[in-house]
Amino acid sequence: MEAAVVSALMTNIVAKLLVVLDKISEQLSGLAGDIKHMQSELSMIAGDMEDHLSQKAQPSDVQDAFITRMRDLAFDIEDCLDQFLPCGACDGEPMSIGDQVDFSKEIQKLKKQLEDAHQQKTNYGVKIGSQQQAAAGQLLFLADDDASAFEDHHHHVGIEKPKQELLELLDGESEKMIVISIVGFGGSGKTALAKAVYHCPQVRRKFLHRAWAVASKHKDDAKQGILRAIVQQLLPSVAPDEIRTKQAAQLQELLRERLGIARTRCLIVIDDIEKLLWEALKPIFCAVKSITLLVTTNVQSVANACSSGDGYVYNMRNLGKEESKTLLKNKVSFFRASSPDSEDGSDAIVRKCLGHPLALVSVANHLLDEKELTGQFCQDTCRRLGIHMDENKNDNFTKLRQVLMTNYSSLPAGSSLKTCLLYTSLFPDGRPVSRKTLTRRWLAEGYIEGRLQHSDLEVAEENLKKLTDRNIILPVDSSNNGKAKTCKPHGIMHHFMLHRSMSSNFIAKSFGAKNQSNYRHLVIENHTNGTASSNDHHGASSSHGHLNKICTHVKKNLDNTGSANKMRPRSITVFGSAGEAVHSNLTGCKLLRVLDLKDCNDFGDAHVDNIYKLLHLKYLTLGSSVSNLPVKMKKLHCLETLDLRKTKIETLPLEIISLPHLAHLFGKIKLKRVSAKNRKNFNLQTLAGVVVDSNSGFPELMVHMKKLTKVKIWCEITSTDSNHAMLSEAIHKFAQAGTDISVGPRSLSLHLNNSSKDLLHQGDSSNATSSTPGYLSSLKLQGGLSQFPQFVMSLRGLKELCLTYTNMTVADLLPGLRKLPRLVCLKLVEVGLADLDIKDKDLPSLQRLCIVVENPKFPTIKDGALPRLVSLQLLCEHLVGLCGVIKVEGFEALQEIALDSMVNQPTIQLWENEAKKHPKRPRVCLLKRVVVPAETSRPSVKYVALCQDDSNCYTDTCTIDHMEIDLEDPTLQHNS
Repeated sequence: MEAAVVSALMTNIVAKLLVVLDKISEQLSGLAGDIKHMQSELSMIAGDMEDHLSQKAQPSDVQDAFITRMRDLAFDIEDCLDQFLPCGACDGEPMSIGDQVDFSKEIQKLKKQLEDAHQQKTNYGVKIGSQQQAAAGQLLFLADDDASAFEDHHHHVGIEKPKQELLELLDGESEKMIVISIVGFGGSGKTALAKAVYHCPQVRRKFLHRAWAVASKHKDDAKQGILRAIVQQLLPSVAPDEIRTKQAAQLQELLRERLGIARTRCLIVIDDIEKLLWEALKPIFCAVKSITLLVTTNVQSVANACSSGDGYVYNMRNLGKEESKTLLKNKVSFFRASSPDSEDGSDAIVRKCLGHPLALVSVANHLLDEKELTGQFCQDTCRRLGIHMDENKNDNFTKLRQVLMTNYSSLPAGSSLKTCLLYTSLFPDGRPVSRKTLTRRWLAEGYIEGRLQHSDLEVAEENLKKLTDRNIILPVDSSNNGKAKTCKPHGIMHHFMLHRSMSSNFIAKSFGAKNQSNYRHLVIENHTNGTASSNDHHGASSSHGHLNKICTHVKKNLDNTGSANKMRPRSITVFGSAGEAVHSNLTGCKLLRVLDLKDCNDFGDAHVDNIYKLLHLKYLTLGSSVSNLPVKMKKLHCLETLDLRKTKIETLPLEIISLPHLAHLFGKIKLKRVSAKNRKNFNLQTLAGVVVDSNSGFPELMVHMKKLTKVKIWCEITSTDSNHAMLSEAIHKFAQAGTDISVGPRSLSLHLNNSSKDLLHQGDSSNATSSTPGYLSSLKLQGGLSQFPQFVMSLRGLKELCLTYTNMTVADLLPGLRKLPRLVCLKLVEVGLADLDIKDKDLPSLQRLCIVVENPKFPTIKDGALPRLVSLQLLCEHLVGLCGVIKVEGFEALQEIALDSMVNQPTIQLWENEAKKHPKRPRVCLLKRVVVPAETSRPSVKYVALCQDDSNCYTDTCTIDHMEIDLEDPTLQHNS
């Protein structure tokens, strides 16, 4: 697996070398040949490693030594490039003569090391890509046999409920082809579930003709192989020799003819289907028509493609806590006799495996090897789970190891996907991370390179989408537009990636790490609230003594930063208390790119003074103990993201806001007035957000922020204030500038006080500037409005609208909404909305509707209205029974319904029954309402995703504070 890590790192270095070639073409043309040679050598070695990974072979000791040497060399090359080329975002200062000489010497030295490594590879016969193919094949053969054994163990645990759900889907009648896709992460029990359905007596009676085919067993000619296997089972009277001689078209005609005569529907199961195979088989099955298909896949987009139209996608769920314990009891007798010791052991295993069936079976098999089992041994096994999964000699984890490696090695070679996946393992297990935080950190680390007609950010978003599509990264909550707002790596994959990342010095933990001298990413976890996180990889202590150990360890590792190009971490991430440890060692981290301290509760004003020396820093977040940033932070030339949302900072010096590469600024800050000569050009794209009062200079500065695409404003001004008119004009100009498609779609969020309710009306009919159409993709308005603003109705291309406690009358609201035919997402938060009447042809493009009311008075939605609706949220804790004014069956495309978790159980059951009657069988999700004290008279309300079954929670109490959804961004999907 270390080969996988090193291959990903070298792919990233190769991309950097290509950038260097472009930058030094004029100044250091003599080095171009050497750098091009290094780039070529690294590309070939990375390719060898990719071949090795695709064969799933285990490296020998000599190969291991070579891989380690290549890892260290890749790190040294990256250090050299970063040290002499400090800012990749601009041309910067020309390199001095002295730096040119030093850089040339380093390149020559690294080239020589690379040549020596290549010679060593030749001398010792290291063949990474071509060796042990037979062993790889044997591993695959054993894995297939192990799959059957796994299904036997898992078959009767937690499978009855999903089996019944699938049987209900199969119970319907149709003259068309029906496709049901079972999708989920490898080892989650997809095949076991499909077999349970396939062999069910009810299915045998309904489908007299049935066939089962495994796509992965027909790699050479998948289409022909699958068809022949299916025809052989469906038409046993046809001689095998005759089937083998027929081509696809002939097999199709044979199926259509024989099944048409029989006038009976057949069931075909295709296990582990892929996109290209489905595209080849689909026309054949469509021509036959009388077919019900049940397919399994790891990839969400494949499942969606197979089940498009009248089909259904079934997402696998992890086993619940009690189901996981039942599986352990069935496998290991130690857990059947309940005792505190056995309970401690089973609890540890259940928490670690997170309901993943194959992981539970693998651990159980490992425990069976122990003669005298104890709870302590179970806990030790959990702590060493990453090692066990990676040990080739441990046969109990062979299948699990194959599944995890296949998920990793199947990612496209030469892309940044693998590095991006490795990077996710530095976040605590089970803790959701913001999608935008993750993609911005990838960008800051240099792991993303833009492509032709695609920006760096677009590539980062595409990478996350691909990892989510493969169920390696799991969406936790979705924002209004349906994109994942927060996400997390799949639990068992996280453990595997973390172990390998640490073994390869890609990531270091501050505690317990030994002999780590050249890591890239440092993570410090030190929870001092009396209970260490259950997800801490090494079991962090909560005592001050542990903090001292952290200080000592960090200092030991960082003191020699400058020596031999070692100890140059690119990121430091802290969870808990480690402010002093970080502060005392920051000056040694000269090449640091990411400093994430938002969850460091003791890094305060006295500690920020050294941050300005981190000239390579691109991403900075600070926590609750910081209340001021000094002006000298203006030296952070490369800074791209500054997140102050958890700090107490209220004002920022203009010098920081006008940093040349600062693109994303988060917080709740005030900007003072500045003279015209001090107004500068700004690079800001995101400002979320800014407080505008009578002394604010933002209304004047906003018009100079030409690249701004997302802004959040808290208005604390009166209608007579001069800033009122200036802010209104600036907002209109911001919207009108949205026609510049090169900048990207624009979004605006406004929190209005009672004195600024007419802010958007100002000038509606008084001048040409405000009457010119605007272009926003998203608009969020919170606070009283006197009427529906003409400004909103004039917006072109508005896709998302959120209106929170605007107190508008229905007479104002509905005519305004009818002027927005392209609206895709609508959220209304009011006391009640009983008089709102949505008719046919209103909001024809709407796909997502969220209604939050204090009283159970919902709008009336007439039959035929909202034909494209996919998600419906009806959030009111006082809702009883079905909402008579909204009928679920009227929404043909509906996929999910969300209710307040406080509604009574009979009401939930009624909605679930209604959902089962719908052809799409939409999910019924529960969201928990959390009231947060606010400065205004009306408290802020948040909704959080809620486990429908407490047995699915793997900690002693279900933690929800990481999944908060503000009413401005409520979840529209709870991943089951």
